[in-house]
Amino acid sequence: MTQKLDFYRCSVCGNIVQVFHAGAGELVCCEKPMEKLVPFTQDQEKQEKHVPIFTGFNEIQVGSDLHPMTEEHHIEFIQCISPDKKHIETRFLDKTEEPKMKLCGNFEHNCALEYCNIHGLWEGRN
Repeated sequence: MTQKLDFYRCSVCGNIVQVFHAGAGELVCCEKPMEKLVPFTQDQEKQEKHVPIFTGFNEIQVGSDLHPMTEEHHIEFIQCISPDKKHIETRFLDKTEEPKMKLCGNFEHNCALEYCNIHGLWEGRN
């Protein structure tokens, strides 16, 4: 069973989907069940930072030292989620941009997610 705002990835084609309406069925892509992405919550890499950090009331950055943004290794998106999961903000990044997100909404937030094209989904909380 899926849960609201969970992410799933296809192991064949790389499609990533996010659930907006939870259901009992299995998510399938390329004729195979999709893999649920479980975010890492602490930085397990020694050289690079992946955990999203709230740097102020209205900004999130990826890593205490900013994550690199290259063609080969980059952050695809940053997302902020309210505790009640009623409000989300998502920013998709170009490979040339800094991995930062200014929040537009005026809602309480305590969870940030980011997706690295090599190291997957990461979560940070304030």
